[in-house]
Amino acid sequence: MNMNTRDIITKKLLDAQEMVRDFEMFSKHVEDQEVLEAFKSFAEESGMQAHKLQALADKYRQE
Repeated sequence: MNMNTRDIITKKLLDAQEMVRDFEMFSKHVEDQEVLEAFKSFAEESGMQAHKLQALADKYRQE
């Protein structure tokens, strides 16, 4: 499978968005406060990645 830059960005954007959803969901189902805080932090980090990837995807859609 040969993917171009736009395809790769789109795939990784979807992956990052899924990670946000997963970590948010997992944080609501754990009892350990340390794990809960880590998952919330991971969700935020994944959200920042998704935001940057969305900006890149928008750039490549315009080209």
